[in-house]
Amino acid sequence: MFHKNIKLVLAVLIVATGVWQFTEDNIGNGIFLIFLSLVPVFLFYKNEYILLAFLQLRKQNFEGSRKWLTKIKNPETALVRKQQGYYNYLQGLMLSQTNLIQAEKFFKKAIELGLNMDMDLAVAKLNLAGVALSRRRKLEATNLINEVKKLDKQGMLKDQIKLMKDQMKKI
Repeated sequence: MFHKNIKLVLAVLIVATGVWQFTEDNIGNGIFLIFLSLVPVFLFYKNEYILLAFLQLRKQNFEGSRKWLTKIKNPETALVRKQQGYYNYLQGLMLSQTNLIQAEKFFKKAIELGLNMDMDLAVAKLNLAGVALSRRRKLEATNLINEVKKLDKQGMLKDQIKLMKDQMKKI
């Protein structure tokens, strides 16, 4: 895995080589290199390991997803801010299966760093509401569930929200 700035330097070098190919009248090579330079730029904004972890998560393979996330050694230098948010989001999802206390820290950090999609933000806040309920912090859980309702525009989390409200009545 390359440092995020190395990816940009690599893209600039490929573009420079493409321009050189244009000056040497190798138009096909130049066009190919210009298009090839888009790959490191894409990987600057969308980290390859996070993409592979999401792919494993879609298959419900938590171990495979965890394996790809552990390959990111230093997220602060290797990832841009939004990617760090998704790194923490995925770590929280992995840990929510086993350790809610650690998962809470990752979800809070993910929300602080920012997530691109409202649905991801809603899932993170819903998990935080579940942690708050397990710790008997009813007011915090209520506030988080209200935020989740606002973020869930497609209504995909209605059943989970209803389940959380039923659990709040028991407290």
